[in-house]
Amino acid sequence: MPDGVPEEAVIRDDPSEGAYLIEVEGVRAGKAEYRMISGRRVFTHTEVADEFTGRGLANQVARFALDDMREQGVWVVPLCPFFAAYIRRHPEYDDLVDHEMTRELKNRR
Repeated sequence: MPDGVPEEAVIRDDPSEGAYLIEVEGVRAGKAEYRMISGRRVFTHTEVADEFTGRGLANQVARFALDDMREQGVWVVPLCPFFAAYIRRHPEYDDLVDHEMTRELKNRR
């Protein structure tokens, strides 16, 4: 892929897998795993396959997932370090975070 040319990535929520999946040219490139706890979407892990790293795909998944949560009116608990860092870098998503539950669940670990 030439520099500066955006990749066509398809992102979708797959509740049966408990993850937002991202595919590039029909190949699964990564995912953001979650589980539902007390009506909150708890993001637990984000990964991108080695051959797709460095292309901003994890950022695309995070943005898509958080926009989806805003649209659905669902609170977010970012236990995944990547999601927590993404929200710190993009404070426009901070209003989606259930900070109390985030603290509770982090303290249980």
